[in-house]
Amino acid sequence: MSSIRVLVGTKKGAFILTANGTRKNWDITGPHFAGWEMYHLKGSTVDPNRIYASQSSGWFGQIIQRSDDGGKTWNPPGTKPEDLMGPDGMPKGKSNEFAYEGAVGTHMWYDGTQHPWEFKRVWHIEPSLTDPDTAYAGVEDAAIFKTTDGGKTWKEMPTLRGVKGALWQPGAGGMAVHTIIIDPKNPKRIYIAISSAGAFRTDDGGLTWKPINKGLKSQYELPDPDADVGHCVHRIALHPSRPDVLFMQKHWDIMRSDNSGDQWSEVSGNLPTDFGFPIDVHAHEPETIYVVPITSDSLHYPPDGKLRVYRSKTGGNEWEALTKGLPQKNCYVNVLRDAMAVDTLDKCGVYFGTTGGQVYCSPDGGDSWTEIASHLPGVLSVEVQTLK
Repeated sequence: MSSIRVLVGTKKGAFILTANGTRKNWDITGPHFAGWEMYHLKGSTVDPNRIYASQSSGWFGQIIQRSDDGGKTWNPPGTKPEDLMGPDGMPKGKSNEFAYEGAVGTHMWYDGTQHPWEFKRVWHIEPSLTDPDTAYAGVEDAAIFKTTDGGKTWKEMPTLRGVKGALWQPGAGGMAVHTIIIDPKNPKRIYIAISSAGAFRTDDGGLTWKPINKGLKSQYELPDPDADVGHCVHRIALHPSRPDVLFMQKHWDIMRSDNSGDQWSEVSGNLPTDFGFPIDVHAHEPETIYVVPITSDSLHYPPDGKLRVYRSKTGGNEWEALTKGLPQKNCYVNVLRDAMAVDTLDKCGVYFGTTGGQVYCSPDGGDSWTEIASHLPGVLSVEVQTLK
């Protein structure tokens, strides 16, 4: 029987949840890296025991961690644990160096002035679909880096920042590459998303990038409705069988593209609100998508205090609330952009974590939900591995 491994990053450490294919009884280990912000953990599809993790601290900076045994033990790639901390208490080692290429340049600051690029942390790690030693890192301030030696060294793919980078501006949560999607049918095609710059695509493995934001409307943030960059994209998702069809949770609006992002159309339909952060696609039904509506950009909790996942089986516009097993009163949590994932079992499982420290699992595509972890620190990310 297949088994499931859920990788949970929180504000105070990482947790690993495991269960067999019934998804009824869960074992939890952690906290790994207790006290540290674990922005993201993700395993390789080539070698599931190879897991990359982003460990961050406002005091001690950024550390990349790697496990080669499914999360039982961890080590910063290329760095001995005893050599990790310098005399000043700061991390050291090649795996922690994220240096912008060439002239650093500037981007727009909150007040509209220009501000130099400054590396802060890694938000998202996306392992290659073909090589366990290759992975991509999305960082704040927004840039994308690549490793080909298992995380020992990282090199920027600098042409991304050349796509009108001077006009990019941080949103409320900062300015980061938070979404990286590799086209499973064309590994040289990569989609990324940045708050608040928009969505971008490369068709040549990162040598060049283009903005893919036509059809997005940001009337409050951008006076120019046809602006190439500047949109606050919260998340992008696709189904592996149809990598040209993209779904987007924007700051406001649920969007869809049927041509690899060249043009977008709104599919918010009958949602109670189209503000939110995560979006994901059913593992076996390319037209079935999931979102978690949040009241507004100033009220980051579910409408009416009712935690509801919404599902569309028509690729958008027609939505149904999924509530069985979820709290329907006095619930004021948020679900962040990297905190939803699906498994690939025959009955697709859907998972999400909340800022209140709960992790929920639906073993039946959203029809019913079970709380599989409680009282964790606020959840930053959720990833799922289906282990054969």
